[in-house]
Amino acid sequence: MASRRRRESASRFRSEAKAEPWTPKTALGKLVQEGKVASIEEVFSQGYRIAEPEIVDALLPNLEREVLTTSLVQKQTDAGEKSRFRAIVAAGNRDGYVGVGSGKAGQWRNSVEKAYLDAKLNLFPVRRGCGSWECACKEPHSLPFTVTGKCGSVSVELIPGPRGLGIVASDIAKTLLELAGIKDCWMRSKGSTRTTASLIYATFDALKRTYRIMTPQDWVG
Repeated sequence: MASRRRRESASRFRSEAKAEPWTPKTALGKLVQEGKVASIEEVFSQGYRIAEPEIVDALLPNLEREVLTTSLVQKQTDAGEKSRFRAIVAAGNRDGYVGVGSGKAGQWRNSVEKAYLDAKLNLFPVRRGCGSWECACKEPHSLPFTVTGKCGSVSVELIPGPRGLGIVASDIAKTLLELAGIKDCWMRSKGSTRTTASLIYATFDALKRTYRIMTPQDWVG
């Protein structure tokens, strides 16, 4: 009976904590709360850095998340081996924004929540287009050009594909590309691709490179 009361009390405490209003701690957070920054496009076009996940919640309320991989990691301590869960989560709105984050915790659910918060802080815009010579429809269904990414020994190449092709990639990379809003492309990879974390971050690095070479004109319209 006492344990049940403690669980109910803890549940009420978590509900009350979630209901508390957001108090921004950064300059960007204050601008978002005051309505001076009203879109996620303004955040990146003005060179701001996202340091609070609530900023993403306010500007991208339709964000989706997918658990890409989880594993059990162990750490040797004086008291013996300590086991924790490690999760890698992708978050995106399927319309040009995606982020990847990781988190560790003693419980699987907590590791996923930590990874989701980290993914929000790592959110990036992805430049889309139609870079395939077979299509040239000028619709943002694929990538505008071939782009590469690397993490550890894994290197990834994303190649624009014609409309209707779909995503020719591994299931994990496909999930990440779909959350970014990519519908058609080929993917080539080499290296130790069995290292799932390296494959995920190599794909994410390739997507981020589309943003790094964007010009101010790309934000217009």
